[in-house]
Amino acid sequence: MITFRIGKYEIRAQPASGSAHMLRYTVMLDGRRLGALLSVPTESDCRFLESPPKVPPLKIFQVTYRPGRPKKGAVRPHEEGEGGPRIPWTIKGQRY
Repeated sequence: MITFRIGKYEIRAQPASGSAHMLRYTVMLDGRRLGALLSVPTESDCRFLESPPKVPPLKIFQVTYRPGRPKKGAVRPHEEGEGGPRIPWTIKGQRY
């Protein structure tokens, strides 16, 4: 087992299970295991393992996308030609 330090983090490298040449790098801080990586961690990786950023809660697709029926008297959006990006080398009016 190889042990080295990056800043205040202690890194322990040991052979990864099922592999002859890869190492598993375990990141420790004050004797507490923060996580493990299969590539050599940087100090930024260690900080991310110590305090990961907050992730907003997931929004369910069904709740967020509800087109429904248009209101009575609603004006339709004006569409020019076909909907989609214009590619200059295509033949005008070609379907497929």
